[in-house]
Amino acid sequence: MIGPILFINPNSSQAVMDGIMAALAPLALRAGPAFEAVSVARGPATIASAGDAARAAVHVADVARSRPDCSAFVIACFSDPGLEAAREAVPQPVLGLQEAGVLSALGRADLFGIIALGPRSVARHRLRLRQMGVLERMVGELPLDNASAAEVGTSDAVFEQTVQLGERLKGRGAGALVLGCAGFAPRRAALEARLGMAVIDPVQAAGAMALGAVLR
Repeated sequence: MIGPILFINPNSSQAVMDGIMAALAPLALRAGPAFEAVSVARGPATIASAGDAARAAVHVADVARSRPDCSAFVIACFSDPGLEAAREAVPQPVLGLQEAGVLSALGRADLFGIIALGPRSVARHRLRLRQMGVLERMVGELPLDNASAAEVGTSDAVFEQTVQLGERLKGRGAGALVLGCAGFAPRRAALEARLGMAVIDPVQAAGAMALGAVLR
């Protein structure tokens, strides 16, 4: 029996947790492995700053170490906090949402764009993108007006702003749009229908990659 794939959510939002599990439901296999999700204790409601990401990184690795029964781990935050530390700490595969989302976008289009929660997220994401060596294929990353992780999956006003930013990135040549937070998960299909382009939910992208890593 293959152990569960655990999504480690560094923030404390229950709405985000619910959205993650709903996004993973279509990927669930009758014979397993099951998807599970857990929040980091004392995590902020939103990973909004470099400080938030740094504090979450320590706890992410601790959660991974505490679950030797799991077949894989996914860090359910687009900043991938603690990715290297968790990979060092456990033998199981460890995936990050940003890496998985961007790699999925590259499989759908030549050029991609990203929508971030707010301006402070952009520089933090760019560091990871530079490490991945994919900046030449990104047309840009545009931020929302400091939306929370819960709002991007529930607020109609934030949805409309997301559509506007997606249209701008599409106009720059993006063929795929990566949603820069796990909280976007409930809006992926509606955004894809409105924008007429591939929209990548990094939660589903990471879930599919994790299944590929553990199925035998």
